[in-house]
Amino acid sequence: MDLLLWITIGFIIIGFVVLTSMKKGMESKLAFIKANKEDEESSKKAKSIIWWIVSATAWGLVSMFLVVWWFHNYFG
Repeated sequence: MDLLLWITIGFIIIGFVVLTSMKKGMESKLAFIKANKEDEESSKKAKSIIWWIVSATAWGLVSMFLVVWWFHNYFG
């Protein structure tokens, strides 16, 4: 197996572990925001949730790109 495949698999697995480990914290931040809508701290927590969503989306896009790139190099 080549290096690109191992980089792709490692990126996907490590990213998945990081995102799932952060999920519980994001759920508690969301519960805090729902309970305290007008609080200053709610705004900060909301921004961190938005950044978590953006980073999860970026991780998904990069993962798809790496898989497609590996298929292109391996079968192309």
